[in-house]
Amino acid sequence: MMVMDWQGRTGAAWAAEWRRTDRIFAGVTERLLSRSRDFAFQCALDVGCGAGELSLALARGRPRVEIVGIDISPQLIETARERGSHLLNARFDVADATQWRPEEDYAPEFLISRHGVMFFDNPTAAFAHLREIAAPGAGLLFSCFRGPEVNEMIAGMAALLPPPAEAPDPHAPKKYEPGPLAFADPDYVRPILENAGWQDVTFEAHDFATVVGAGPDPLGDAVEFFSTIGPLAEAASRMDEGERERLFARVRGMLEPRILNGTIALRGGAWIVSAHKG
Repeated sequence: MMVMDWQGRTGAAWAAEWRRTDRIFAGVTERLLSRSRDFAFQCALDVGCGAGELSLALARGRPRVEIVGIDISPQLIETARERGSHLLNARFDVADATQWRPEEDYAPEFLISRHGVMFFDNPTAAFAHLREIAAPGAGLLFSCFRGPEVNEMIAGMAALLPPPAEAPDPHAPKKYEPGPLAFADPDYVRPILENAGWQDVTFEAHDFATVVGAGPDPLGDAVEFFSTIGPLAEAASRMDEGERERLFARVRGMLEPRILNGTIALRGGAWIVSAHKG
């Protein structure tokens, strides 16, 4: 996985921005919680739990269920632990999901992830490992981005960046690269899960609003977010002051017309993927 990045600047940025990221993914969290009711379990594993929003929601809704959240980012796990310090049935560990093994008396009956599984270097091996450590008949439920055409937060922001110095070769063979859009194609993801031993794989298209700006200054709120997290922030870190100012002027120009009732919401699209261990 992209270990060094998530254990460094990216992990720190997401930990600091957990309130905004929870707001952005609220529509996905709600749908995952709704779909989780289709599964019976007493112990669950949240893969790539981030700052803990999904784990904590599960723990509050199922007080007799033991929830373990794992993430490779120490900063995010520290935030999750602080947020969940009042809950006795949720705990968080710094761990790589491709290597993590539960304690002897713990086998997850349900594995869930909110946009946390698209960063595996070897996704087939990763899902095979998760199947191995899961209890017999365990359920799997995760969300991932669909294509950029239904995710304005990705496509719209990318369109504001300067074009690359060298255009990609349209005839070059496609190569898997971990990242936000790695699981956008169900025809790519389904064989991964099936080859890893998961059965009854289903995909549900889910549309949601990504609220990128709110409060007394929604435009400033959104610009601050994009200057901290994501490809714009990464690109801006390599620009001089003038280039950064021009970039975020374009961001403001794109987002200002989207202010409605004190918020800025962009279109988002996810897959809700489910499967079972046979």
